Amino acid sequence: MRETFRWNPYADQPHNVTSRSQRFWHHFKYAGSYLSLFAANFRKLPKGWPLFRKYCREMYQTPVSLRRPFALSLSPHESRNEDVVECLTELGIPQCLVRFPSWDRDNLSSYEEFAVLLQENRVELTGALVQRRDDVLDPLRWKDFVEEVFVRFKKKCAFFEIGHAWNRTKWGVWNFKEYLQLARPAAELADKYDVKIVGPAVIDFEFHLYPPVLKEIPFDKISSLLYVDRVGPPESTQFGWDTAAKVALLKAAVDVSAVKGKDLWITEVNWPLKGTGEYSPASGKPNVTEEQQADYLVRYHILTLASGFVERVYWWQLVAPGYGLLDSREGGWRKRPSFFALKTVVAMLDGSTFVRKIDHPHAMLFSFTKDGENCVVCWTPGPTIELDFPFPVKRIVGRGGQEESLTDNRILIDGSPKYVFCEGDRTKGENGTGGTSRTDALK
Repeated sequence: MRETFRWNPYADQPHNVTSRSQRFWHHFKYAGSYLSLFAANFRKLPKGWPLFRKYCREMYQTPVSLRRPFALSLSPHESRNEDVVECLTELGIPQCLVRFPSWDRDNLSSYEEFAVLLQENRVELTGALVQRRDDVLDPLRWKDFVEEVFVRFKKKCAFFEIGHAWNRTKWGVWNFKEYLQLARPAAELADKYDVKIVGPAVIDFEFHLYPPVLKEIPFDKISSLLYVDRVGPPESTQFGWDTAAKVALLKAAVDVSAVKGKDLWITEVNWPLKGTGEYSPASGKPNVTEEQQADYLVRYHILTLASGFVERVYWWQLVAPGYGLLDSREGGWRKRPSFFALKTVVAMLDGSTFVRKIDHPHAMLFSFTKDGENCVVCWTPGPTIELDFPFPVKRIVGRGGQEESLTDNRILIDGSPKYVFCEGDRTKGENGTGGTSRTDALK
């Protein structure tokens, strides 16, 4: 690989610097490191697989307290940083993540000003230290960068994520041993400066990387950039695994590899948008409409957070033409449907308690309580259906916060999540419905 790094400013990610065939031969060259990965994972399998099966059985069956689980990634916008803070306030989100690219070290002062503004507005900040190939080739420069960030931001950032999507060669790291070369000095400096670190920031469904990394690096929070299907809904499967199964497997991989009980964060997820051209991070088929993105945002958050295995989810990101909550093209910031979808799910579920998932053959029904009210969030991954709720319905709120009309207990359910507020106590009774076998009426 001659060229090591080339940035794409439209999609906020590096370009692929080589062809698919060249990347294949590169991976073949490092086959030895993959053999060591196999050995590390094989040793964990006898404990990890039964634990995964246990987590699958328990998922959505026990109450989960949701305390500040919603978070958002941001980028500084110079003269519009105050607008960023206003958006955070409107969304009701008090925690964010900002990337600190190693190649933008000369501009750390502008990041520092932005961090101070966030701190003044009581926004908890996580700084993500992003690498490129030069940092692997020059470890001392990487170490100096990490140390400078820790010194300048240790009182402004609650956490620091070490590295970013390093299991993709375009981000400059070509095998897990090279990532360890970046993470080891960061962990040593974290001890020196008494800061908390997050990692390993693996992207997608590559959980085999966790055992060898977590064996060495004592992260305070475990992170994953967990995508499922960037063209389809979060209930879709990849190699037979949907969002729920992936979260259970990830939790099992973490628990057999690190100190059990470590909190798990998802520090990046989004759906790229159709019609955004070069601004989309995924060209071609993996793009969805704005309405689909808004639907999937809510569904993904509920599927992951209600599992009880994920403490926090960061949506990537606030402002981006190709995938963000706001479209910054044509000079203004247009709020997309996903902005209002996130605002609504935060208002409805932050501070709530998930009770349990109500069984239904065609619909997803998740029961929550908050401030003495009972709410069932419902949608269907398939065709629209009509549900006759077996308990009195007081009101219905749509995905974007709009009140919907209610004539009786028969409600049309489609792919757009609805918040159905019901009378009675949903925390008791079989299947969480407040009565014996009353969910049969929903089938």
